[in-house]
Amino acid sequence: MFSRLSLNRSIGRISNSIRGVATSEAAVDNSLIGREIYAGNTIVRLIMKDKKRRNALSIAMMDQLHKELKEIDQIQKIRTVILAADGPAFSAGHDLKELRYSTDDHLSDETRHLSVFDKGAALFQFIQAMHIPVIAEVGGVAAAAGCQLVASCDVVVAGDQAKFMVPGQKVGLFCSTPAIPLSRTVPAKVAMDMLLTAEPIDAQAALRAGLVSRVVAAGEERHEAIRVAEAIGKHSRSVTSMGKSFFYAQLGLPVNHAYKVGSRVMSLNLQLKDSQEGIDAFIGKREPEFGHTSEKVVDEQNLYNQREALLNKEKK
Repeated sequence: MFSRLSLNRSIGRISNSIRGVATSEAAVDNSLIGREIYAGNTIVRLIMKDKKRRNALSIAMMDQLHKELKEIDQIQKIRTVILAADGPAFSAGHDLKELRYSTDDHLSDETRHLSVFDKGAALFQFIQAMHIPVIAEVGGVAAAAGCQLVASCDVVVAGDQAKFMVPGQKVGLFCSTPAIPLSRTVPAKVAMDMLLTAEPIDAQAALRAGLVSRVVAAGEERHEAIRVAEAIGKHSRSVTSMGKSFFYAQLGLPVNHAYKVGSRVMSLNLQLKDSQEGIDAFIGKREPEFGHTSEKVVDEQNLYNQREALLNKEKK
């Protein structure tokens, strides 16, 4: 169980061989996932460790990832999550052995197949619904559902040797579910090229297409992902959460509607204590001291009463 206690203990050895030293390595309860904690317990780095199966997004892997992320999202002190992987592959996608008709009970097989895709959909949508940003740290191949996972993350740091592909065509299974976040991340023509040809694109092509946020030299992606996480963590957790939620919500709205909702969201943002602290700090030429909570500077009931009184006055 990834509990609050694990964030307050130094468990395991501390590695000094890299820049961005882990505060601790939390106790592992499942060999599929490793965990490292950085920056005063504000950054969690989850590492997929199923190298033998190229970090396939099996049912077990997806269940464990989803469970970890749900628990992490509830811990107020954590500001960001990094998703990384051991071995030459970030993730090879779904485990094809789980997608075969392997028994005489075809209904049972079909149920398992649907479970794979439903669990994937739940995981990828949860990543974008989380209160905190999720950074993908990609050093190798991200294929099929592995590419889907990358496209679902908020920020993507890739080493220059990373490859991205949706190669389902090669095995007679079009990457329909990976196409969902992919088509919402890169231009349609790029997505269709990748989907139809099943050919990989390199990190620079992924950067140009918008699938990747930044590219660094191979081996530097871990350091860069931690640096980005630290940069995000300097800001208010509550403001970041509000901004992330609105960003994804407005993508499907007509522009005029998005502006109306956006104006309301910014007005609500200004009610937060962290917002007023940030503005006061800027004006006072000092560093802000964020509380990272959703506390407000306004009395909501009083504000509601004032609005009602104004409406009644206008009606008269």
